[in-house]
Amino acid sequence: MARRAVGIRRFIARISGSRSRVATTLPAAALTLAITLFIALSAGEPLNAQGGYSYTGVASCAGSTCHGRSEGNGAIVRQDEIATWQSPSAVSGAHSRAYAVLGGRRGQQIAASLGLGDAREAPACLGCHATYAPGPERGPRFRLDDGVGCESCHGAAIGWLSSHYEVRGTHPANVRNGLTPLEDPQARARVCLDCHYGSTDRGQFVTHSMMAAGHPRITFELDLFSSFQQHHDVDSDYVQRKGRPDSVQLWAVGQAEAVARATDLFARPEYGQEGVFPQLYFYDCHSCHRPITDGEERRLTFETNPGRPITFGQPPFNDENIIMLSTVADVLAPGRADAFRSASRNFHDAMDNGRADAQRAAIALRSEAQALSSALSGRNFGSNDAFTIVARIGSDATSPRFTDYTGSVQAVMAIDTLLNALVTDGRVTTGAAAGIRANLNRAYVAVRSPNGYRPAQFREALGDAVSAIGRLR
Repeated sequence: MARRAVGIRRFIARISGSRSRVATTLPAAALTLAITLFIALSAGEPLNAQGGYSYTGVASCAGSTCHGRSEGNGAIVRQDEIATWQSPSAVSGAHSRAYAVLGGRRGQQIAASLGLGDAREAPACLGCHATYAPGPERGPRFRLDDGVGCESCHGAAIGWLSSHYEVRGTHPANVRNGLTPLEDPQARARVCLDCHYGSTDRGQFVTHSMMAAGHPRITFELDLFSSFQQHHDVDSDYVQRKGRPDSVQLWAVGQAEAVARATDLFARPEYGQEGVFPQLYFYDCHSCHRPITDGEERRLTFETNPGRPITFGQPPFNDENIIMLSTVADVLAPGRADAFRSASRNFHDAMDNGRADAQRAAIALRSEAQALSSALSGRNFGSNDAFTIVARIGSDATSPRFTDYTGSVQAVMAIDTLLNALVTDGRVTTGAAAGIRANLNRAYVAVRSPNGYRPAQFREALGDAVSAIGRLR
């Protein structure tokens, strides 16, 4: 995992203390909170009955006997989860730094360009750069400047905080009380996509205007992003309580949920237009943002995509996740593959027919993606699945669709994820995977920069990596 993170940390960036000690006496604020907890639990009332708030803030998780140790050596959980989340420079600390970047030069410039004022106070920014709870729902220890805190992913804590640390507490009980079941691939994907693609909630949609002002392009891959943010050990206790996670399943469900989310938002009237233009956030950025020349260079930076039957010159919908999900369907859900492929072609084809037809086609494609997500979530994954998907991504049926930068980025992340899954499952040794790393790194180099992207070179590099993995089967 460490080798993998080092290998792609810079790529992801381009595209998008002392030990705590238990006090001998409780501070007044902590004593008050303890009494409140005791009264609420004794009376059987909701924890927020007296305050009315739902979000307790990161501080409620940060005790040295909970998740606030400086190193992980807890009996049940690591207990250094806050330290991992707060890492000042590692990828694992990106969520805690999300609010701070709003005060930086780039964040302030974007907000100024859009007339939003101070980015640190703009609802359009706070929906994803912080745990943006409405004022009345914030408890006394809640801090907006904590950034993307525990409750952004795990859910507002007031309902499940007490059962979470009960001696005989159970994970299902916590979920019933409002804890988000992130071990469920669909639940995890939907939470992540809220910010890593967009949602209908306030401040969770990156418009084309925001990107024009300087906001990074959004990209998403569930298993890869999960590995960056993981702050727990998948040990016997974890498996007993939540089951053993499967990287291939996470990746596959993530692709399905990404397609469902994109088409859902696209089909909504309020997200379809931005002034006189369609909302260009949904489209393939680099079909327009590429070097324009009268010479031969154009032929090296653009190719017609066989999976997108649209009139040449029309802005194509960004199909990076559609390509991957089509591959997933072929291998893992063949009974639904033809229906999904037909719906995706109809969707692309409808782009020539106007907004109304495109909306109807988006709804149909969303339905197929949701069906695939459910099928993949309920499927048992075998030891050969990763090998089979890798081969399919590099096959003649899929490789010709890697004509554009975003689709190619998604493909190389997929191969990396699947190779890592093979190592985790013991199907490929760490040494053998290291031998393939050179081929995989060539593919990463080919998508290092949109302006330097060359489809043919990328397909060759990815094909070499796929072939090398296939020889280990």
